[in-house]
Amino acid sequence: MISYIFWFLSFTAVFSALATILSKNPVHSVLYIIVTFFSIAGHYFLLNAQFLAAVHIIVYAGAIMVLFLYVIMMLNLNRLEKEKTQNWMKLLSVVSAGLLMLVMVSAVGRASLMAGAGQPDETMGLTQALGQVLYRDYLLPFELSSILFLSAMVGAVYLSKKEPTTPPL
Repeated sequence: MISYIFWFLSFTAVFSALATILSKNPVHSVLYIIVTFFSIAGHYFLLNAQFLAAVHIIVYAGAIMVLFLYVIMMLNLNRLEKEKTQNWMKLLSVVSAGLLMLVMVSAVGRASLMAGAGQPDETMGLTQALGQVLYRDYLLPFELSSILFLSAMVGAVYLSKKEPTTPPL
């Protein structure tokens, strides 16, 4: 049963990723990439990493894709015409994509060689185990980072606040 779910999620992720690239409408591309993100989150659930799946959905499918959709709607990209791409730019993009593919294949090959080195325990990826480690072993760095984020938010609000202008006399 799990293998059927895996293959369904894999097919959905690959199909929607290809549809994202091949779609001519930018709004449809954003919707296809949201489907891709949900499929990847389903893979995280299958790997027993519920926290990572939830964060993936909240951050990527929720926040970032809504921002992309908002920007596309604000810019109205349907009216923009395509610029002519020069042949050397096309060649450069194909070469860089090939080099990226070579690096990814070698990384997957090395990872498959090291796959049998150790087996993860049953609680790996669960929210409860993450909370135990975070609040027991790394409490001080966690709290210091929360204070850092709070001070960054206060600084951003302070910097974005406009100075009151006095009316001319």
